[in-house]
Amino acid sequence: MKQVLLVFLGGGLGSVVRYWLSLKLNNFENAIPFGTLLANILGSLFIGLILGYSAKTGLLNQQHSLLLATGFCGGLTTFSTFAYENHLFIKGNDYFTMIPYLAATFILGIAAVFLGMYLVKLI
Repeated sequence: MKQVLLVFLGGGLGSVVRYWLSLKLNNFENAIPFGTLLANILGSLFIGLILGYSAKTGLLNQQHSLLLATGFCGGLTTFSTFAYENHLFIKGNDYFTMIPYLAATFILGIAAVFLGMYLVKLI
C-alpha cells in the first residue's frame, strides 16, 4: 500500500506541474503546444537523471524510484495528450506543424534521457 501511495503522490505532483506548463505555454495560435512538449522533454530529462543517479550511486531505493521516476515523471509526461494533439493536427490537415512536433518530441525526449544519464556520470 505504501508503494501505491508513493506513486500517487509523485504522480499528482507531476500532473500539477504538467497542468501549469500547459496553462502557461500551450497556445494553439502558436501551433505547437510547447507546454506539452516541455513537459515531455523535462520528464525525459528527469527520469534520465533519477535513474542514472540511482544506477551510479545506489542511493535511491525502490521507494525513491516509485515516487520520483514512476510517480512524478509519469505524471509530468503525457503520451495521451501528445496523441490527442496530433489527432487535432491531422483533423485540421496541419501536417506542417504535426511533423516537427512529432520529431521534436521523439528526438528531444530520447536525447534528454541520454543527457540526464550523461550529466549524472559527470558528477
